Amino acid sequence: MKALFANKKLRADLILIAALLALAGILFLALNHGRQEGGVAVVRVDGVEVERHSLSLNGTFPLNGGSNILVIRDGQAWLSEANCPDHICVKQGKIHYTGQVITCLPNRLTVTVEGGESDGVDLVVG
Repeated sequence: MKALFANKKLRADLILIAALLALAGILFLALNHGRQEGGVAVVRVDGVEVERHSLSLNGTFPLNGGSNILVIRDGQAWLSEANCPDHICVKQGKIHYTGQVITCLPNRLTVTVEGGESDGVDLVVG
């Protein structure tokens, strides 16, 4: 085992790899710790809000004149169909955390998950 760490270059590489793995783990925990379940799916076309659907109610909703189909089930939202050529918006999958977005560029459509019910208190100063 001592011979393994005798090479200073190998030792430095192992330390660097361990440090990068530790940093990646810390960043993962920090970014995922504050995630909150969303309450509504907000649909925008050309940046203008056109619809708002609760994630607590299941349903299927045609959007943008039927060019996209939004499905909400079990607190998650996703696009099941789209008439765009690449279907990237459909492949983006299900969203349910506040701030997650599905984007369909050809149809200029976004579906954004926003917070749920608010208790009316945004900031407490003491």
